[in-house]
Amino acid sequence: MQLRSYRILLRKEPEGGYTVTVPSLPGCVTYGETVEEAVEMAREAIELYLESLASSSTE
Repeated sequence: MQLRSYRILLRKEPEGGYTVTVPSLPGCVTYGETVEEAVEMAREAIELYLESLASSSTE
């Protein structure tokens, strides 16, 4: 398995929680109630995004 790093941006929302975007993966956006949850959700979103790209390239 290849190790990759992605920069994430967290934006504190006025109603609470954090929106997370991954600039190098267009459309990869998620949300978490806390910074820790937002980072974990970002890991999951990146993984799913990359799986989706891999499956669409094999079709």
